[in-house]
Amino acid sequence: MRVLIFQHVACEHPGVFRDFMGDDGVATHTVELDEGDTIPDLDPFDALIVMGGPMDVWQKSAHPWLAPEIAAIRDWVMVRRRPFLGFCLGHQLLAEALGGEVGPAATPEIGVMTVELTDAGTANPFLAGVARRIPCFQWHSAEVVRLPDGAQVLAASSACPVNAMSWDGHAFSMQFHIEITASTVGEWGKIPEYAGALESALGEGALDRLEEEAGRQMTDFNAISKQLYSNFMTIARRG
Repeated sequence: MRVLIFQHVACEHPGVFRDFMGDDGVATHTVELDEGDTIPDLDPFDALIVMGGPMDVWQKSAHPWLAPEIAAIRDWVMVRRRPFLGFCLGHQLLAEALGGEVGPAATPEIGVMTVELTDAGTANPFLAGVARRIPCFQWHSAEVVRLPDGAQVLAASSACPVNAMSWDGHAFSMQFHIEITASTVGEWGKIPEYAGALESALGEGALDRLEEEAGRQMTDFNAISKQLYSNFMTIARRG
C-alpha cells in the first residue's frame, strides 16, 4: 500500500495513524502544502489522507495552494474513485471538493466531547466496531453547512450536524479528532489561530486543562483510532 498525505501545518500530521501505518509496512508520502510542496502525480498511490490545519477553505487568496488541493481531492474521489480519509480541515475540503459548502460554525467546538453515530453511521463499514457514542477531541470554528449531493452523515453532535460523512463508499471524513497523541494538544496550542479560539471558548489556562483532559481519554482515543484505521485499510485494500 502507498498512502499520500496532505498536511497544512507540520504539527497536524496523522498522529497515531503514523504508527499504525508503520507497523503495517505502509509506504507514505507527505506533501506539506503550506511549505510549498507540490502535489505529485496521483497515479502511484492507493489512498489519500488529508489532515487538519488552522486555515479555512475559503481563504484561497491567503493560501493559494488550497485551490489545486481541492481540485486534486475532487479528481481523486470523483474521477479516480480511490479511498479517501479526511480529518477536520480535510473533512471540510472533501465537502468543498464534492460541491458542498463550508462556513463559520454557529457554535465552535473545542475540547474533549462526544459525537453520536447516525443510523447511516452504525451501518457503515468505516465505523464498524465502535460504540454509538464516540469520545473525541474537537478544535474547530468552521463546519460543513451544506452536505454534498450523494453524501451521508455518519456522526453528529448538538452543535455540529455534520461531524462525519461518507461519499459513495470510498470517501470518509471526520470533523473531530481521534488520531491525536500525548503531544498533540501542546503542539496545537502553539498555533496562534488555535490558541486564540481556545482562550475565547474556554478561558485563561484552558490549554493546561485541555491537555490533562485529553490525556485521560488517550487510551480510548487510540483504541477508536485503531478500529477506524483497520476499517479504512480494509476498504482501501479492496479498492
